[in-house]
Amino acid sequence: MSENINYNYPSQLSILRFLKDAEGVRRNPIPFHKRYFEKFGDSFSIKIGFSKYIILSRDNEIAQHILVKNQKNYHKSKFQSVYLSKYLGKGLLTSDGDYWLKQRRLIQPAFHKQKMNQLVNNMNKTITSEIENLVEEKPIDLFPVMSNLAFNVVAKSLFQLSTAENKFGRIKFIIEEVQNFLIKEIRLPHKAWWFSLSGQVKKHLKLAEESNNIIRKIIEERKSSNEEINDLLNMLLETRYEDTGESMSIEQLIDEIKVLFIAGHETSANALTFTLHLLGRNPEVQQKILEEVIEIESQTENVIEQLQKMTYTNAVLNESMRLYPPAWITDRQNLEDDFLGQFKIKKNTLIGVSFYELHRNPKYWKNPDTFMPERFLGEQKKESIQYFYPFGAGPRMCIGTGFAIYEMCLTISQIVKKYIIKSNNDVIQFNPLITLKPVNVQVSFSKR
Repeated sequence: MSENINYNYPSQLSILRFLKDAEGVRRNPIPFHKRYFEKFGDSFSIKIGFSKYIILSRDNEIAQHILVKNQKNYHKSKFQSVYLSKYLGKGLLTSDGDYWLKQRRLIQPAFHKQKMNQLVNNMNKTITSEIENLVEEKPIDLFPVMSNLAFNVVAKSLFQLSTAENKFGRIKFIIEEVQNFLIKEIRLPHKAWWFSLSGQVKKHLKLAEESNNIIRKIIEERKSSNEEINDLLNMLLETRYEDTGESMSIEQLIDEIKVLFIAGHETSANALTFTLHLLGRNPEVQQKILEEVIEIESQTENVIEQLQKMTYTNAVLNESMRLYPPAWITDRQNLEDDFLGQFKIKKNTLIGVSFYELHRNPKYWKNPDTFMPERFLGEQKKESIQYFYPFGAGPRMCIGTGFAIYEMCLTISQIVKKYIIKSNNDVIQFNPLITLKPVNVQVSFSKR
């Protein structure tokens, strides 16, 4: 039937041009995407074979359509559901359909604002101890420092007390190893046979199983101890399915905890690195944050009340995530034929939305490449927020948004209060992996 339907797609990038650029795209797709958008407009397509199309877009209407307005017709692509689930299991990040909805409804209450508020003091203590011994008066590579901080915040929010604390570093190592290999698998599909034959797939599956065993041991210890500890693990253990009243199985818990580790630490580490770099380049913005923090602390000692008053710090963080969105791209496939604006698209079309490019699209942003926190203050914020996707959008918006904002605002405010930040890079480098990873961002800290 579908052969008789007239489909139409955005302007087409030739497959020859795509193949010619393939190696450069594999290393860093962002400069190529920018060039294609400038040539073809806010969406372009690539034809694969006789009838298969891929669309890449920076159009806000398309983003809203697939993520919000008609999200039921759009599932995650094979990249996310097949490649990721091989190592991460069947958690919120990799599942779809009824199973995903059931898990989301189950876990959502653990991330309610009131529950997050209960974690704040522990989070604040972890951040304080992490920034206690920052190297001073000489340039340091910032990302590894922020990665350790963010990982420990997640680990100690998940497992406030654990005899396996010495194993957290091992979990972090495994996550990084598996992700680096996963990127190779996704970007070099023609080498799948070699990855399998050379034992690399087997090696990384074994590493994933090792992390499962560490997490399983922590869960079993907690269950047998009957202790009620105020952390995320306890909140997840207390959740119950609406229909059966049952709790999650240990295997499901492991999968969800792995997702929280990965989604929860790396995106925050990325955002903190980019934000501190931008503060190091803009001392007047740094000074405004300092003044806000001092003013807030004079009004209240309650950490949650302080967080609620950090209007300017929040605006700075938002503007940093606009320029460098940690989750820089997302993709979906449509279950049925659909209209995307003026385009009639066939089912199973792969659609990518580049948040990196959408956040810099001159159609929506004045001076899109300029760092201007004022975009997220007062009346301007209402305009900006319409085109802003730091945590995705719609029902699949990141479940840990509130957690991440608390963590990042506390970290920025504590660092700015204690240190003057100077950036040693004029141009910032990054590597677009599953997340937008900063590369060799050098800053120096000196005591105030």
